[in-house]
Amino acid sequence: MTTFVDAEIASQPDVWQLAGALASTVTNDLPKSGERVAVVGCGTSWFIAASYAVLRESAGEGVTDAFAGSEYPASRRYDRVIAISRSGTTTEIIELLQGLSTPSTLITAVPDAPAAQYAGAVIGMPFADEQSVVQTRFATSALVLLRSSLSGSTAGPDLTALAADGAKALAVPIDELLGASQVTFLGRGWTVGLSSEAALKTREAAQFWAESYPAMDYRHGPIAIAQPGRLVWAFGEVPDGLADDVAATGATFVHHDIDPLAALVVAQRFAIGLAHARGLDPDNPRSLTRSVILG
Repeated sequence: MTTFVDAEIASQPDVWQLAGALASTVTNDLPKSGERVAVVGCGTSWFIAASYAVLRESAGEGVTDAFAGSEYPASRRYDRVIAISRSGTTTEIIELLQGLSTPSTLITAVPDAPAAQYAGAVIGMPFADEQSVVQTRFATSALVLLRSSLSGSTAGPDLTALAADGAKALAVPIDELLGASQVTFLGRGWTVGLSSEAALKTREAAQFWAESYPAMDYRHGPIAIAQPGRLVWAFGEVPDGLADDVAATGATFVHHDIDPLAALVVAQRFAIGLAHARGLDPDNPRSLTRSVILG
């Protein structure tokens, strides 16, 4: 069965090009070098915020913190708040923007969404919107936009190379992984957020046991559940000796030598492949809706 999310995942290399091109036209609404910035989102958007926060700080462009929408510290001073919300209807994001005196920018797939009226600026990405409840291309495209705004540093992606890696990710075989009984995703630096997102996608779409940890912390306890039939899946830089330590447990170590954002596409395909194999509809996961709107 072909679903909306299958098509949305496959479109990502092309949509990333659009997101990267958009970045150069909205520079006034994105953080300036030296600004103290908070990036907020809920669920997937929070994990994308966390990845961007590490990239921006690592690029030397200023203090950057990421928060779940409900956990923004109102007493802390920032020069700008970036809110990420695919639908622009999420209750926590609307309430946060309503109460802000700090300059704010909303990144959304729906430029005229309710949250837009409370943001100081709106960056609309309707070309990245999705029909599936499960987020894929909007989230990754928002990160491409934000990474591209760091183009004065090594953090900014080469869009042509990124799209090429995205195409490679769409061709990576996943069938041999679908028989696993559990998966743990790992990351370092900015890919910790990607590992959290990969685990969330797997839980959402496939109702499957998935965890995520910083790769260096994995050996401080979580490795105890590694065993034959389970996967340990790493994004980006792999700590020395980790693959050997995982092999000693009998678990399968998974790593793809492509841009970590493209590697996330492989994990998305794995999550949707699991859903199909389990007879589930990944477009409409159990207990989930496109946006959380609280009464």
